[in-house]
Amino acid sequence: MDPQELANLAHLRRARDLIDREYARPLDVPTMAQRALMSPAHFSRRFRAAYGETPYSYLMTRRIERAMTLLRAGMSVTDACMTVGCTSLGSFSSRFTEIVGETPSAYRSREHEAVTAMPACVAKVQTRPSRNPPTADGPVTEAPVATDAPSTGKPAAPADIKNVPSRIREAGRTAAA
Repeated sequence: MDPQELANLAHLRRARDLIDREYARPLDVPTMAQRALMSPAHFSRRFRAAYGETPYSYLMTRRIERAMTLLRAGMSVTDACMTVGCTSLGSFSSRFTEIVGETPSAYRSREHEAVTAMPACVAKVQTRPSRNPPTADGPVTEAPVATDAPSTGKPAAPADIKNVPSRIREAGRTAAA
């Protein structure tokens, strides 16, 4: 990586940190792009290339993640919606259902004892919403693993693993930097 690419990644991280910190504020792509010192269109392209989703999609995923925590604590769906910065209950419910695989009220009414029994750092990772489409069996939490050969039963590596977005891989790159 050349110095310019590293600088761009630092600017993108700054914008992502803004989203993580200020998710409840009204944020738009031009505001995020300004933090990254880029034009809105260039910022959107670079953000998607670096993090695997658009800036707005990342923002909504963070909002849904925070709303899940509030709903587990017993907050009403409307209050959780407004607290995380969404202004439309209908849009919030649709996006929540798309990401989590069940409605906010169904999620709120379900038991979450396992989450309260785990350390907060583990609960955060285990309950992080995923953009995988839900199936008839419920939401998909991870991609299915193919096996290499029936005799070994070991997971096969994806053909192009460098282009598969991964928070774990991203954390490794950040730690190495």
